[in-house]
Amino acid sequence: MSVEYKDYYKILDVSRDASQEEISKAFKKLARKYHPDLNPDNAEAEKKFKEVNEAYEVLKDPEKRKRYDQLGADWEHGQNFDPPPGYENVRFTFGGPGSQQFGGEFSSFFETIFGDIFGEQAGGGHQKRRNFRRDPFSQAGFSGMGFNDKGEDAEATIELTLEEAYQGGKKTISLQEKGADPHGSPRVQNKTLDVTIPPGVVEGSKIRLSGQGNPGMRGGNAGDLYLKVKLLPHHTYRVEGKDIICDLYISPWEAVLGTHVVVPTLEKQVDLRIPPGTSSGRKLRLKGKGLGRGNSKGDQYVRVMIKVPQELSQEEKQLWEQLAQNSSFQARAV
Repeated sequence: MSVEYKDYYKILDVSRDASQEEISKAFKKLARKYHPDLNPDNAEAEKKFKEVNEAYEVLKDPEKRKRYDQLGADWEHGQNFDPPPGYENVRFTFGGPGSQQFGGEFSSFFETIFGDIFGEQAGGGHQKRRNFRRDPFSQAGFSGMGFNDKGEDAEATIELTLEEAYQGGKKTISLQEKGADPHGSPRVQNKTLDVTIPPGVVEGSKIRLSGQGNPGMRGGNAGDLYLKVKLLPHHTYRVEGKDIICDLYISPWEAVLGTHVVVPTLEKQVDLRIPPGTSSGRKLRLKGKGLGRGNSKGDQYVRVMIKVPQELSQEEKQLWEQLAQNSSFQARAV
């Protein structure tokens, strides 16, 4: 009697020389995708889940994989497969002590190839207990497949003012996360978290919240939540990495003669000396007044911008004219 050939490598989407680690990784990915708990009332997903589980039963075990590989690599999924002589009279019992009967959870192809190892030979009177897991749809089988592992990590964006990023501290945020209702159906629910902001965080940095990510499967620990920092625009400062920049407007005579001015920083106001002969656009550095922490802290740069008067009295205009006539300065001289 012919049965349908199963290409277990194709089912798991791995190559025939895939490592055990690659096979295990592929199985977990597909089993999560098709598990009935995550696809209620989806017959196609349940069918896929059974195929994935069967393929993994074979390929994860070196003995079963070797026997399967001996069939050759020329078969195509869906072809009819003629079992070797003597297999047609094999009977199967797939329930060890304390386990539930599989009752057809595995295909006829599987039973044909592995029935002599894990079944009961007709007339032999001796049952060899198989080393399969329990029913994959029971809680025991679900956790046995590794689904009580830690849940997947999640990522969200947290928006901070420049002052919040510089100073750090407590902040309460609200976000939405995927969950399940009492019947197991997926739903989106609101979540409020108290977050401790490390002082000096920069744009794009991530804050890790342990155990606040996606829930684990069947009682497994939740993954972690990573909050990606986004800095809000500021009315005074621009941010370049760890450095911050602000503009300072001074008069032409202050630029020529030099002066002292008070400028703001994210900590407090400081006194800044403007050297004589400062040109417009020159940047003066305030060391360690930027973002970051410790020795890696950034700086604050004060960009000097010369502002000229728009309206002049008659006396002021005469003085500027006198300066223009007497000065030897050539702004466009090479």
